[in-house]
Amino acid sequence: MTTPQQLQSSQRRIDLDWVRILAFALLIFYHVGMLYVSWGFHIKSAHRLTWLEPVMLFLNPWRLSLLFLVSGVATRFMLDKSTFTALARARSARLLIPLGFGMLAIVPPQSYLQIVESLGYSAGFFDFYARHYFAFGAQFCPNPCIVLPTWNHLWFVVYLWVYTMALIGVLVLWPAGADRLGRKLAAILDGPWLLIVPCLLFVAWRLVLFPAFPSTHALFGDWFNHADHATAFLTGFLLAKQEGIWRNVVRQRWAALAAAVACFSAFILVRTGLFAPSPALKWAAASAYGCYQWLAIAAVLGFARRHLTADSPVRRYLTDAIFPYYIVHQTAVIVIAHALHDSNIPVGIEASLVIIGTALTCVATYEVVRRIAWLRPLFGLRAAPRPAAIMEQQQQPA
Repeated sequence: MTTPQQLQSSQRRIDLDWVRILAFALLIFYHVGMLYVSWGFHIKSAHRLTWLEPVMLFLNPWRLSLLFLVSGVATRFMLDKSTFTALARARSARLLIPLGFGMLAIVPPQSYLQIVESLGYSAGFFDFYARHYFAFGAQFCPNPCIVLPTWNHLWFVVYLWVYTMALIGVLVLWPAGADRLGRKLAAILDGPWLLIVPCLLFVAWRLVLFPAFPSTHALFGDWFNHADHATAFLTGFLLAKQEGIWRNVVRQRWAALAAAVACFSAFILVRTGLFAPSPALKWAAASAYGCYQWLAIAAVLGFARRHLTADSPVRRYLTDAIFPYYIVHQTAVIVIAHALHDSNIPVGIEASLVIIGTALTCVATYEVVRRIAWLRPLFGLRAAPRPAAIMEQQQQPA
């Protein structure tokens, strides 16, 4: 009888499907949380939850890098089934079509409600869309001074496409590079070095690049994010087929978890301001942040590889649905939160309504989109499969 682990090894990485699903699910809760913390967001709730910021900081360092790593693994396995040209064409269709549609139809309400709440814009959505959204430059300066049109949360799609195309360009010139570099990297990361070497890279990016290039998600000039996310993407791509490294990830999972807790605790202690600020302390906090980022990723991958190996209809359904969920979720969060802004309801009820309403919007969108052939590519879904290919289509990551 085939065990879940054997099925995973021979057919696909079910554990990484679950990681991807859960990471995107966290995105809904994270963006709802952004309504209630002091950090900048498109709109804000009337309520503030100071206790929520450490919880958000627990997720923030590693959640997106983890998704880029998983995308790198998926890209490696996709390359085994297609040529460079076919992969470039497929990735462009599944990423750029939803990006263009999202910027035209999904994202605009976010920008509109941002200026409504921050500037009291009263001319209406259609006036904003016709007169301002296609300005191709800064609008409503100096506050909030947003560049329109914008991709907002869809920046992940842009970056993933750029990294994929750059990788394909390198592999066209050096086809053997993936396997050769993968084996060398796996050898370097043998044993406890798995937890040490990547930490050094992420710490370097945090110390050297972040002070000069803070996060913008604007593609050009966003060098810290590029170094951070491209490192994760390339690591996933190179290690995807190195079975020894994945066994090592499982072996190191408890050590990674313990070290991650220690690094996060150190970072939070500094951030709370309990100690007098100094350059050395800031350096230590940035180092703890960078280490925590990789150690948390390693722990998640290790525990997922060990425990999330069982397939199910839920996994197959969500593997297909999660990308459309991602496309619509932030607009749903912002629209629902804006509708509740002056309701004066308790924060717990408000947040619950935003979460439930967003989840229902995601489910309803996917259920409609997957049944209408011309809508499917607009949300990153393949053309409606033939009956014999339905199972394969459900199991293919975006």
